[in-house]
Amino acid sequence: MASTAGLVIPCNAAVAWEAGKPLVMERVEVAPPQAREVRIKVKYTSLCHTDLYFWEAKGQTPLFPRIFGHEAVGIVESVGEGVTDLQVGDHVLPVFTGECGECAHCKSEESNMCDLLRIDTNRGVMHNDGKSRFSINGTPINHFVGTSTFSEYTVVHSGCLTKINPLAPMDKVCVLSCGISTGLGATLNVAKPKKGSTVAVFGLGAVGLAAAEGARIAGASRIIGVDLNPNRFEEAKKFGVTEFVNPKDYDKPVQEVIADMTNGGVDRSIECTGNINAMISAFECVHDGWGVAVLVGVPNKDAVFMTKPINVLNERTLKGTFFGNYKPRTDLPSVVDMYMNKTLELDKFITHRIPFSDINKAFDLMLRGEGIRCIISMDD
Repeated sequence: MASTAGLVIPCNAAVAWEAGKPLVMERVEVAPPQAREVRIKVKYTSLCHTDLYFWEAKGQTPLFPRIFGHEAVGIVESVGEGVTDLQVGDHVLPVFTGECGECAHCKSEESNMCDLLRIDTNRGVMHNDGKSRFSINGTPINHFVGTSTFSEYTVVHSGCLTKINPLAPMDKVCVLSCGISTGLGATLNVAKPKKGSTVAVFGLGAVGLAAAEGARIAGASRIIGVDLNPNRFEEAKKFGVTEFVNPKDYDKPVQEVIADMTNGGVDRSIECTGNINAMISAFECVHDGWGVAVLVGVPNKDAVFMTKPINVLNERTLKGTFFGNYKPRTDLPSVVDMYMNKTLELDKFITHRIPFSDINKAFDLMLRGEGIRCIISMDD
């Protein structure tokens, strides 16, 4: 495999030329990794809603042409200068955020928000030299969140790669590099429900179901799923959800409904929609004295969260989280181990599988709201 080290590799990539238009399979040239970079052969990737959001280019500055993709797993093909912790043949998860190991955030046990490698959706080039590693006939193609996994080969900063157990099935653990870990960590690392506690999860998409999975692993006695789509309720039972609340079915705020169901409020709540009203409900539905609400969903940057100060003074706690508070390189290997030792159940998140040549079908599925995660095999 290392025989291609130092050489430009031509390969197939699904390129987005315009916002909202189907991806086009192109032959691209992938340059060798520079200092602190790694080139990997992508084995499996999946579509996350973040890819869809920026592909649609709604509400942000469009950046095209671009190679999307950030939930994936691959094998190291070659390493650039100064990379000592990874070598050819290692199995890795590329992650949209990183861990440089040197900044104040990386040195803190309380943060995973690396100063250097924190997610930057507007960046289409590498940190090292401000250039892209992708090109078509000399024309640069933009990167996406430092990963660009909708390509058979990609170049990633070494701080954004998690070395994992080589025995882990790559077609399963690829989903751990974004949404599943975000929801799981929001529950296990931030909300930290005790065994026997009550938990409410707002939004039963992939991230919300992962939050519910975390509550199941923690031993919650009741997991209340809140969603406007009743079609999601049956599927959510597989993830430990015991009860369902559709806010449309009530003529009073859903936080009051949940408080009535739980004798004053749940012990923990996790909000996974990014909707401001859901955020307020998630905070106000936790029990006074000890309740903790965790915000995971990303709202519009100008959105404002409002609640009465008495809700805070009555000893309710509001927390936020980024990527489930996991440090990518330090913590993600243990999440893979959770799957390997059968604590974490990943198979139920995977509802579709398609070959790379059919990648646009994954977008169609997500646009229709069908399935949870679609695995895209790069070799098929």
